[in-house]
Amino acid sequence: MENYLVIGGSSGIGKEIVNLLSSQGHKVFATYNANEMEDTDHVTYKKLDVMAEELDLSFLPDEVNGIAYCPGSINLKPFNRFKEKDFLEDYKLQVLGATKIIQEILPKLKAVEKSSIVFFSTVAVQQGFNFHSQVAMSKGALEGLTKALSAEFAPNIRVNAIAPALTQTPLASRLLNSDQKIKANAEMSPLKELGQPEDIAEAAVYLLTPKSKWVTGQIFKIDGGMSTVKL
Repeated sequence: MENYLVIGGSSGIGKEIVNLLSSQGHKVFATYNANEMEDTDHVTYKKLDVMAEELDLSFLPDEVNGIAYCPGSINLKPFNRFKEKDFLEDYKLQVLGATKIIQEILPKLKAVEKSSIVFFSTVAVQQGFNFHSQVAMSKGALEGLTKALSAEFAPNIRVNAIAPALTQTPLASRLLNSDQKIKANAEMSPLKELGQPEDIAEAAVYLLTPKSKWVTGQIFKIDGGMSTVKL
């Protein structure tokens, strides 16, 4: 049994990661912000605001085998409506939040022989989509952080990121709030379907656990082929 931390583990992809890890017998420490959760035999939930100045992670054990940082936002707007405040809020949530958490638990990751970090980017960083400048900027920073930390933390801590296309999660619900929108977005994929949280979670658990012991510094494109397949 290993110890894993899932930041944002109460809904969407984070929740599926918690479910998969716990079903494999691991001990999971999962945080939530708004969606309060109850502890189970293998999962301990704690409320945590990653934007707060002080982070209380005292609930964690001395050794952490891996962390998945799941908080994110999907704020789409034309570039001419881009406000500094909007970008800074996204950057604080997705980049500075991840940075603070990693800095805080780094001794716990180093306390085990091999550990792993998983971040989440988006297909929009490499592809370029209308109205995605705000999303791509902050997630692009996370991809840069992934590459830099994978070098700095090698060989003991592996660092990877997953770049999904639009996935059917609560976060994406306002973009997928009708059958028509779901169908239209699915048609953009070579596989003609939207990703589900479990599709992304399976990849995340692979990267977190020793099954991926020879993988680091990678941006995994789990996007239904959108980034590479042209029909």
